[in-house]
Amino acid sequence: MPFTLHFGEADLLRCRFALSPLWETHEAVRTLARPERHGYHLPWLRRLRGALATDDGLDFTPLLLLMPRRGHNPDCLYPPPIGPAATFEEEIARVRATDPELARDDLARALADAGTTDRPEARAMLADPAGALRELAALIERAWRTLVAPDWPRLRALLEADIAYHSRRLAEVGLEGLLRELHPRLEWDGTSTLTLDTASSHHRDLDGAGLVLMPSVFSWPDVVSGFDPPWQPTLVYPARGIAGLWSTPSARTPEALSRLLGRVRAEVLCALDEPAGTTALAHRLGLAPSSVSAHLSVLRDADLLRSRRYGHQVLYERTPLGIALAAAPGTD
Repeated sequence: MPFTLHFGEADLLRCRFALSPLWETHEAVRTLARPERHGYHLPWLRRLRGALATDDGLDFTPLLLLMPRRGHNPDCLYPPPIGPAATFEEEIARVRATDPELARDDLARALADAGTTDRPEARAMLADPAGALRELAALIERAWRTLVAPDWPRLRALLEADIAYHSRRLAEVGLEGLLRELHPRLEWDGTSTLTLDTASSHHRDLDGAGLVLMPSVFSWPDVVSGFDPPWQPTLVYPARGIAGLWSTPSARTPEALSRLLGRVRAEVLCALDEPAGTTALAHRLGLAPSSVSAHLSVLRDADLLRSRRYGHQVLYERTPLGIALAAAPGTD
């Protein structure tokens, strides 16, 4: 039986987007352990090898014991985000504040589904859930610093660009049309039920809580749901634009365009496969934010880019003319 989410009238008015650095941290750990995901993140993996080799004692086994391929994963370790721009520090504080008894039940379900209940580490978790929460939160924080934080500006830019795109699609095609577009395994029955085609079974009545729609980089290409009360109902879907996430801008900048605009300005234009802000572009290109800001202003004045505010930052995206120039052939 598939996953189903049942909407009431109030739920249709309470759907919102969010992103979660905590979720991306968990999925980054999962990606390390799953070779079938490696093809999407090879540049990231190559860069990590050195960092992981020199970080003595960084062992993700306790987290991996709680990550069955099918079945329950502990919601208490990555609760749905509390807002559209929650920081990792805010999210990990919620993990540490979890009721130990609630955590014990959550951990026990995940260990049972993973078939790891008899492992000594698993027995220790269940015997002391408060201690397990402290140790797991500390390990998640180390995973964040090593795996995700160095690239968070780039990841966040892609996730925010996805939310901006799908917010526009929501205005254009409505909630039913949007849900059908998020992933081919999602099906809306036309009235009140969203179905996720999967081998596992789960049903939840949203009961007025609405639904959080959350794009993810490291979950790609999977779509994930199944959060139980008291956690906010959430649907995690693959973010758009992952194909260009780790690409090097200079490798895709046409030489003719560089001669026309200048090398750096052409790289800024070509780096905007998805809308992004100044800080994210500076991080991606290895340039000072002030330099990127100046180039963005020139490109916008030349009608190659447009800008709009999203939350706390300004996002830039190509105009039709900018798209045409960035797609120009790389040879004369």
